[in-house]
Amino acid sequence: MDNFRFRLAAWIVNRRKSVGIFFILVTLAFAAGLPRLDIRTIFADLLPADDPFVQTYHDHPNFGDPLTVTIMLKRTDGQKIYNADTLQKVWTLTRDVDLIPGIDHDRILSITTEKATYAEATADGIQMQPLMGNEVPTDAKDLADLERKVERSPVARAFLVSADQTATLLRLSFREDDQLDYAKVFASIGDLTRAATDDKHAFSIVGQPILTGWVYKLQKQTYMIFGVTLTLLVLALAFYMRNVTGIVVPIVCSFVAAIWGFGMVGWLRSPIEPLLMVVPLLLVARSFSHCIQYTERYYEIYAHVRNRVKASEMTLAVMMAPSVLGIMTDVIAIFVIGVAPIPAMRRFALFCGMWAVYLIPTGVMLIAILLSYLPPPKNIDAIVGGAPKKGIHRLQEVLLLGMAKLTYGTRAQITLIVLTAVTTAAIVLAGRIAIGNPVEGSNLLWAKSEFNTAVREINDHFPGVNSLEIILESKDPENAQIRAARTLEAYQLSKSIQRAAESGPFPARVTRSFSDVVDEGNRLYSGGYPGWLPVDPSDKSVGAAATAVAFGQNPLNFADMTDFHYQHSTVSLFYRDNKQATVDGALETARNAVAAVGVEHEHIRVRLASGTIALQQAMNSVVERYHWILVGLCCAAIFLIATYAYRSAVAAIILLVPTLLANFYLLATMHLMGIGLDINSVLVTVLGVGVGIDYGIYLLSRICEEYHAQGQDWDKAITVSMTTTGKAIMFTASIMLVGILPWYFLSDLKFMADMGLLLAAIMLINMVLALIMLPLLVWLIKPKFATRTDLMIGEGIDLSKYVAESSGDSLHPMDAGKDGSALLANK
Repeated sequence: MDNFRFRLAAWIVNRRKSVGIFFILVTLAFAAGLPRLDIRTIFADLLPADDPFVQTYHDHPNFGDPLTVTIMLKRTDGQKIYNADTLQKVWTLTRDVDLIPGIDHDRILSITTEKATYAEATADGIQMQPLMGNEVPTDAKDLADLERKVERSPVARAFLVSADQTATLLRLSFREDDQLDYAKVFASIGDLTRAATDDKHAFSIVGQPILTGWVYKLQKQTYMIFGVTLTLLVLALAFYMRNVTGIVVPIVCSFVAAIWGFGMVGWLRSPIEPLLMVVPLLLVARSFSHCIQYTERYYEIYAHVRNRVKASEMTLAVMMAPSVLGIMTDVIAIFVIGVAPIPAMRRFALFCGMWAVYLIPTGVMLIAILLSYLPPPKNIDAIVGGAPKKGIHRLQEVLLLGMAKLTYGTRAQITLIVLTAVTTAAIVLAGRIAIGNPVEGSNLLWAKSEFNTAVREINDHFPGVNSLEIILESKDPENAQIRAARTLEAYQLSKSIQRAAESGPFPARVTRSFSDVVDEGNRLYSGGYPGWLPVDPSDKSVGAAATAVAFGQNPLNFADMTDFHYQHSTVSLFYRDNKQATVDGALETARNAVAAVGVEHEHIRVRLASGTIALQQAMNSVVERYHWILVGLCCAAIFLIATYAYRSAVAAIILLVPTLLANFYLLATMHLMGIGLDINSVLVTVLGVGVGIDYGIYLLSRICEEYHAQGQDWDKAITVSMTTTGKAIMFTASIMLVGILPWYFLSDLKFMADMGLLLAAIMLINMVLALIMLPLLVWLIKPKFATRTDLMIGEGIDLSKYVAESSGDSLHPMDAGKDGSALLANK
C-alpha cells in the first residue's frame, strides 16, 4: 500500500499538466449542464411512499387536498360581508383566480360559485340552488335574502362565512402537473388580493402552495445569505493563512466540486428541493475543511523540503488515505439518507452523495496540482512554527496545548468524570426532543410572518385550515347499482364517527360529511321542521333524502364530501392548528371513532386517513422510523471501513464513540433551543455523523504517526497532533461558525435560521469532542494498532532523502529527520 500511494502520487504530480487539462475539460462538460438546473418543489415527492396515510391520499386525492389555497376576506370595520362592495370583491376574485395556470377549475368554492348552495322545499320537491345568481346583489332586499340563504346552507354557514359574518372564505385547489408553478401561483394570488385590499377589507392567504411560494420568494434572500457566508469564509481564510495559496486552493477546489455536483443534476434533469439547498453549502464547508487539512500538511512538508513540486507529491502520498477515508464518511452519511422512502430525499441523496464523491478527485488530486503550481507561501515559518507564533496562531496554540493536557495524565481522570456527567445529561435531554411541528402554522417561517399570522386569523374565524379525513371507501366502486355514499350504511357510519369525534377526549372543532347534507334534505322534505333533521334509519328514507339533495346537482358540488359517482365519501374532522400535540390527539380521536364502528362492512371499508393532519403525521413517522436507522447504517458502514483502514475494530470504536455522543449532544441542544426533530433536521443530524468522523480520522491518523515519531510517548504524540492537525480542525470549525451564525439574524426563513444554529452546533460539538474525547480515549486505551508500522493510514515519510534531492533549494534550518512532524516536535 505504501509503494502504491507513492507511485500514484508521483504519477499524478509528474503529469500535472495533463491531469490539470483533464480537470478543466471535465469541469467544462459538467458546466454545460448548469442551464438545465431545476430547483423546485414537487409536493408528492415529499411524502413517504410506503406510509398508509399517503397511500390513502393517493387513492382519494380530492378529500382533504393539501394543495388547497384558502383566502379569507375580512371586513376591517366590523361590518357584515352582506354589502355590494365586499361581495363584488369576492365575485371578481373568484373568477380571476380561475385563470391561474395549474388550478383545478372544478375545485373553486366561495359564496359566489354555484357549488355554494342552499336547499328549499317547493311544491315540486326539494331544490338545491346557488346562494348567488349570475350577478352580485346590490339592493338591501336582495342582500338580506342572501343572508337568509346562507343561514339555510349548513356548508356555507359553517365553512364559508364566519360566525360574526365579518369574513368569508374562498377555497381553490391545484393539480400538481407541468402547469403548476408555485412561484406564479404565489405571485398571481398576491397581486389579485393586493389590488382588492383597501381600508375596509383585508386578506389572509394560507395553504401548502402559498407556503411553498414563500419559500421560493425567500430563496433569493437565501442565496444572498449564502454569498455573505462564503465572503466571511474567504475573509477568515485570508486572516488566518495570509498567503495566496491558502486562500485560492480551498476556493478553487470547492468551486470545481460545486460545478460537478450541480452540473450532474442539470444533465439528469433531476429537480432539487429548495429547502435542501442548505446541504450543498455544508458540502462546500466540508470541501474547505478537507482542503485546509491538506494545505496545512503541505505547509509542514514544504517547510523541510523547500520544493513545491516535491512537497505536493509527498503531501499527496501522505494525505491520500486519510483524505479519501474522511470524504467517504461524508459520502456514506449522505447516501444512507436514500434509504428513507421519500422520493425527494432519494434524489437529494444522489445529488449530494455524488457531490461528496467529487470531493475525492478535487480535494485529493486537483489540490495537489494546484499546490505544485501556486507560489509557496512567504509566511511558511509563521504558519508551521519555524518562527515565533503571533496573533491567531499563538491563541490557537495556547488553547490546544491546554486542551491536550486535559486528555492525559492525572487530569484525564477528571476529564472523564466531567464528560460522563455531561453525556448522561445530554442523553436524558435528547430523549425529550419533540418530533413534528411545534407551532400553529409552519415552522419554516417565523411566528410573526405574514403566512403564520394569516393561519391564526383564519383559525380565529373558521373551524380551521387543517383537516383529518376518515375515508368511507366503496368495496365495489364499479357497481353503479349501489351508490355506497348514499346508502344507509354510509349514513350510519358517518353519523357514528362524527358523534365519537365530537365527544372524545380531544374532540374536533367541527365535523362534516355527506350525511349532514342528507339530514338537511330530509328536514326540508318533511316540511322544514327541525325535529325531522335526523333521517329515519331505513334504506328508503336515507336513499330518498340523498337522491333529493343530489337530484339535478353537479356531483362536483359535493367534491369535498363524496366522489363524482357517489361511491367513496369522507368524514372530515377540523382542528384549529397542526401542532404535534394536536396531530397526536386528532389521530387518537379518529382511531377510537373507527374502532367503535369497525373497519370492514358490507359495502364499505373505513380507512385512516388523509388530509393535512394525516400527511403531516406520515412525514413525522419517517422521522420516528428512520432517524436511528439512518444513523445506525451510517455508523455500521463507517465501522467496517475504519476497521479495514486501521486494521483494528478498536480504532473504529474510538472514532465512533465521539461521533455518536455528538448526535446525542446535538439532539439535547435542539431540545434546549426549542427546535423539533423533523424531516429537514434529521438530514442535518445524519450528516453530522460524517462531519464528526472526518475530524476524528485526521486526528487519529496523526496520533498514529506521532506515536512513532515521538519515541512511542503517548503524551507527546497527543500534544504534537493537537497542535498540528488539531489546529486545522479548530480553524475549519471556527470559520464555519463565523460564516453560518449570521443566518440566524439575516434570514426571514426560520428554517434557514434554525439550520444555521444546527450547523453551528454540529461544528462546535464535533470539534470539542474530537479534540478532547478522542485523544482521551486513545490515552486511556493505548491501542495496539497505533504501534503498527504497516497501516495505510498514519504512516510517516522519510523527508531526509527529499531534502537532499531538492535541486539546489536551500535546506530548512531545522535538521531533517524521519518525519516532518518529528522535526516540528524537535524545534
